[in-house]
Amino acid sequence: MSFSMLRSRGLRAAARSAGVKPVRSTLPAMRFLQTDADKSSPAESLPDAGDKPFTVALHGESFHSYRCDAPSNEISITKDELVQMYTTMVKMRRMEQAADALYKQKMIRGFCHLAIGQEAVSVGMEHAIDGDDRVITSYRCHTFAVLRGGTVKGVIAELMGRVDGMSYGKGGSMHIFTPSFFGGNGIVGAQVPVGAGIALAQKYLKKKSATFALYGDGASNQGQVFESYNMAKLWNLPCVFVCENNKYGMGTSAERSSMNTDFFTRGDKIPGLQVNGMDILAVKKATAWAKEWVTSGKGPLVVEFVTYRYGGHSMSDPGTTYRTRDEVQQMRSEKDAIAGLKRYILEWGVTDEASLKAIDKNAKEEVDVAVEEAKKSPFPDVKTFWTDIYYKGTEPPMMRGREKEEFHVYHKN
Repeated sequence: MSFSMLRSRGLRAAARSAGVKPVRSTLPAMRFLQTDADKSSPAESLPDAGDKPFTVALHGESFHSYRCDAPSNEISITKDELVQMYTTMVKMRRMEQAADALYKQKMIRGFCHLAIGQEAVSVGMEHAIDGDDRVITSYRCHTFAVLRGGTVKGVIAELMGRVDGMSYGKGGSMHIFTPSFFGGNGIVGAQVPVGAGIALAQKYLKKKSATFALYGDGASNQGQVFESYNMAKLWNLPCVFVCENNKYGMGTSAERSSMNTDFFTRGDKIPGLQVNGMDILAVKKATAWAKEWVTSGKGPLVVEFVTYRYGGHSMSDPGTTYRTRDEVQQMRSEKDAIAGLKRYILEWGVTDEASLKAIDKNAKEEVDVAVEEAKKSPFPDVKTFWTDIYYKGTEPPMMRGREKEEFHVYHKN
């Protein structure tokens, strides 16, 4: 039974206990978003060439819209891109699984938030944007860091606090960056106003590019999120506010913490789109549509990707105190994003099982090599902790440390 149906039953029960007569005749039937990973189908025969586009019809309930018309349910794709999507998704999951194992071996310490189960969001988005677009997210950021120009080794080394890490071993899991990826941010919801600021810079520089500011359903009630909505709409910024709704915050379900769980409707005057975040084709279509919306002068947009995380909120959270193991297993077996894409590839005759097994094997080997290389990387020297505090060239003459006797001189006046 879906979360939406359970919530509906709860609301009806509450209404009966309060003596409220339900309204039946004047309301339309409730529509539920399709969240299966494999309900799209080709709208035409697939071409022989791998690089020739063909049309796929998405499920009719892949999108729900607010104050706007939803995008069409058709997407143009190629065989080669489907295989590339699968390759990337498998590698990203392997990387996160490796991080899970390293954490349990105590080779990764501190905070560590994994995105196992949510791969369709990051990979689908990346297939719809380019290097001129900007992405900023919260601490569940490892896959975005790789896709936006990083490497698996760079992420794993950073998680282990080694100098070969993308932040030289000084940022850890929550602080990883590239020129087009602004992190990895540790404060809940704080990346959203920064994302609005990045979009302001894009508009100021007259660049036809978009900023995607991601946050989770758990951060959706933060005041700074709504402040960012207001400024973005006031200034008509090319910002796509992306809520990755994986159904649970830190220790509780969205329904227990949020009065309105239709997060795509929370922008007030800002239009919104709810998307099946388990079908990578729906994610790609929605992202391309969202980019076109904000770069064509229509102002900001709120996009909600309905997805699911298999693990806990972080490595310290078993993830089973507020949901059942059966629920997680059901999602894995029936709605897994990678399994759904694999089914498309095999049933549509894109390639064969042997080719996909080879991709799986190569992904494991690539991640295993990256892990071993990261382990060989040394820890950063204590002196390096004085660096990368300021943008190079903007440092003050000196910086004080933990005690007044402890300081570092950058340059003498």
